[in-house]
Amino acid sequence: MGDILATEADLLGMIKEYLKFGEFEETVQIFDKECKSKGKLVSKPRGNALRDSKTRVIQEDLLSSFDDGDHKVFFELWKENIPSEVKDLDAETQGLEFYLHVHFTIFPLRSHPVRQDRTEFEERISHFKQYLETRGAELSQNAEFLPYYALPFVPFPAVHPSFKDLFKDTWIQQLKGRLDKFLTMTLKPSKTPRLMTLYVSFSLQLQLQLVESDRRLSSCLRKFNKMQADYHNLIGITAELVDSLEATISGKMISPEYLQSVYARLFNNQMRQSSDFTRPGTASSMLRASIAPPRPKEVPILPSLDYEKLKKDLIEGSDRLKTLLLQALRWRLTRSLPGEQRETVLQAYIGNDLLGRYSTQQKTVLLLLRSPNEIVRQYMARLINAFASLVEGRIYLSHIPVLLKILMETLRKEEKDSLTWENVLVCLQKLSLRRSQQTIMIADDLIGWLTDELQDSDCLSDYTLVYSAALLMNLCLRTKGKKKCAENAKLVLKVLTDLLGHENHEIRPYVNGALYSILSIPSVRQEAKEMSVEEILHCYNKEKNQDFNRQIEFIIKQLNSEGPESDDEDEEDDNDEDLLETDLYREELLQPEHGELSGESLLTTEYLGIMTNMAKAKRRSTPLPQSNGDGPLQRPVTPSSHRDLTTG
Repeated sequence: MGDILATEADLLGMIKEYLKFGEFEETVQIFDKECKSKGKLVSKPRGNALRDSKTRVIQEDLLSSFDDGDHKVFFELWKENIPSEVKDLDAETQGLEFYLHVHFTIFPLRSHPVRQDRTEFEERISHFKQYLETRGAELSQNAEFLPYYALPFVPFPAVHPSFKDLFKDTWIQQLKGRLDKFLTMTLKPSKTPRLMTLYVSFSLQLQLQLVESDRRLSSCLRKFNKMQADYHNLIGITAELVDSLEATISGKMISPEYLQSVYARLFNNQMRQSSDFTRPGTASSMLRASIAPPRPKEVPILPSLDYEKLKKDLIEGSDRLKTLLLQALRWRLTRSLPGEQRETVLQAYIGNDLLGRYSTQQKTVLLLLRSPNEIVRQYMARLINAFASLVEGRIYLSHIPVLLKILMETLRKEEKDSLTWENVLVCLQKLSLRRSQQTIMIADDLIGWLTDELQDSDCLSDYTLVYSAALLMNLCLRTKGKKKCAENAKLVLKVLTDLLGHENHEIRPYVNGALYSILSIPSVRQEAKEMSVEEILHCYNKEKNQDFNRQIEFIIKQLNSEGPESDDEDEEDDNDEDLLETDLYREELLQPEHGELSGESLLTTEYLGIMTNMAKAKRRSTPLPQSNGDGPLQRPVTPSSHRDLTTG
């Protein structure tokens, strides 16, 4: 009983301590009153005067070691007094520790600028390398710290453009101020309520348990997939064995009853259908049929539409009607069944020149991208993106002379990361699979625009970041694109090497492909060597991802090559495929009102036509070209097709 009372008193004491910490003064008074009326004991906070005095001494010693450049004393105190959960899990603390290592590494060069102590410097460089390979290894994924991984390979950092700011007094004072502030906040755990400390500790344990659960789940999924594959293999082998057994029936060696029992055991008696085993092949056919995919059903052809009336209302109708029609036309294309039905829909759009490729009128449906209504612009962009997702759609779009001009104009004017901006960007990336479109994009300096956007990659969503990187790579694969990059090689190289450290690893194949391509230009290789790009690449060459490591090795080999640049201007268009990804089905902003027609019902009620669906010979699908072995991508791709190639 005494233990329970002591525990309760301690718990009530922690609650009161937290309420005081949060300055809930009135609540504290009521809490004390109720505890007293109920006869509850409340433990008092522990004395902290001695601990606070010790904390001040530790903080002064750390700051003194910082000023003296005594890294051994400093990091010994750091290790003993900074809580492990702060050092290991807090990103700000890890960043501060990184810069402290940089400070102590270059201290001998800064303290004796005239007669630099090279021996001491070499010793500290060795210590810094050890740190980079252990505690500092995970920070190599962060673009902020990436340049400093080249520091051990630079003989005179004081004059190097990337490191000369480290020797300024302002940098040291800023770092010391940051350290002082951190120590003030961290070395006073006595002021943190015990209840909060318990909560943080519990949260960390829960986080670790979740990570472990995810690991176990992944392991179970891998085992399940293997078991499922083994099961299908077993069914196939069993079918062949049954064929062999049936062949012996005529020799009276094995009875049909025995085969029937084997068949039943294979299916655990789930299928009790009686079979005629006097006919060879019956059992094996049924076994194979049990795992065969279902036969496709007959697909109906969608009703024809009156496209002249559709185009007239798209140009002259109200904004509400325009948006509903654009939505319905896109749905008809994206929600149709793959194969003959979808091909018929697309050929009807193209054959009736929905977007006005052959129109002699000043106003066409395509010009809805310039509508003052943001919803109309968005739904027009989504329809064009759906066109660009299909092979025949891209061919149709590529023959509309004004299309790219309007798309790139929209890209530069629209608010970044709006759905209109996003769909236009993705559409341009898909169109960049075609050489004629690449040429126009390069001439309009889309490479320069992309480079500027990717400098601030944190402002892009994961989706738009991937498509931006893939678009840049496709343009960099052309000789004209490489030469455009060479005009501002330093900026392009900096942006690409920074992107290698981005947390979104899905962009890496495209960044690697762009780097490999532009390094075929001698002037770009020279600029890369002056920027110590090889040292930066070596920092990434230690990851667990072997495919990524091999790509980095290819890039380093290209960087050190001496051959002339290759010429690709005589190459033909890349064969491509349909790229109707799931992102085309994102949430709709437009919802029909009560009693309002929308989608297919709107089209078939108000715009039913006669014989406007145009059948066309089925185009033979040609797979996208894959990358050369394990090296970087060297042919244009789009993210959805690259995911299929890498996961297939």
